[in-house]
Amino acid sequence: MSLNAAIIGMGRWGRTLVESVQGANDAPIRFVAGSTGTPDKARDWAAAQGIRLLDRYEAVLADPEVQAVVLATPHKQHAEQVIAAARAGKHVFVEKPFTLSKASAEAAVAACREAGVVLALGHNRRFLPAVAELKEMLGDGRIGTLLHVEGHFSGPGAAAYKAGMWRADRSESPLGGMGGMGIHMIDMMVNLAGPIAEVSVASTARVLTNGLDDTTAMLCRFASGATGTFATLAYAPRCWRVALYGSEGWAELTDHEHLVHRPREGETVVRDFPKVDIERAELEAFAAAVAGGPAYPLPLDQAVHGVSVFETMITAAASGGPMAVA
Repeated sequence: MSLNAAIIGMGRWGRTLVESVQGANDAPIRFVAGSTGTPDKARDWAAAQGIRLLDRYEAVLADPEVQAVVLATPHKQHAEQVIAAARAGKHVFVEKPFTLSKASAEAAVAACREAGVVLALGHNRRFLPAVAELKEMLGDGRIGTLLHVEGHFSGPGAAAYKAGMWRADRSESPLGGMGGMGIHMIDMMVNLAGPIAEVSVASTARVLTNGLDDTTAMLCRFASGATGTFATLAYAPRCWRVALYGSEGWAELTDHEHLVHRPREGETVVRDFPKVDIERAELEAFAAAVAGGPAYPLPLDQAVHGVSVFETMITAAASGGPMAVA
């Protein structure tokens, strides 16, 4: 039996999430209702998807058919919307960034735990088969002692952000590409290497003139003692890569599917993994967790920690010096 969900926010990404599962006979989740800030723009699309378009979020939460909400809304709204959903007894899938402060993330998690509802965060790269292989390499000794992590996630999307768009607001998009792209790589680094203890950040606008930064770079130290570097560029050709460097070898994953492993001794191994629909995978994992199956594979303490890292990065960029992550 499918989980009946509502989509909140019907912009480009909200539509991507819906279309990854809607109409698939074997999908464990289906969208039956939703709301958006621009209903006139979404009316035809919602009708084509079989989604009842409601006039406000409160109406969605009051709808007895809706068992869960999927939030693809502006970042600053997430915490309040998650808490409201929990109090209404609805399970919650929320797009990244989870929230913009550790305190609000903790409040959202507490509300969901108190209500006994599932809370899932949309860091979809956790569902890449090649990432599972990287975790195995860390666990079985092929990397050895992890010394350093490199991450990069860039793309030109911010060039299209115009005045009046919520993503063009610096309070919604601090540190340039962090909210739309970079936060995914922070989660990847935490997923692979554990908690981040300290960050130093430089963030600036080199070419953008819409008020947003286009170049953000971070140097970090993990709680394990390993170091890391990361960059997100909001006006550069698309690039996605993560690399692990250890005492016994290194491994680099690019474009989600291409993995290279160079051991200390022996031949370099190159593997190409099949493409997967990671949006469908994350929604299916959410539905499975609601149904009493495996827990959603992003622990809530890591969800809160990712927000804390982001919040600390903002402070560190302003201060110009290293900052400890709370």
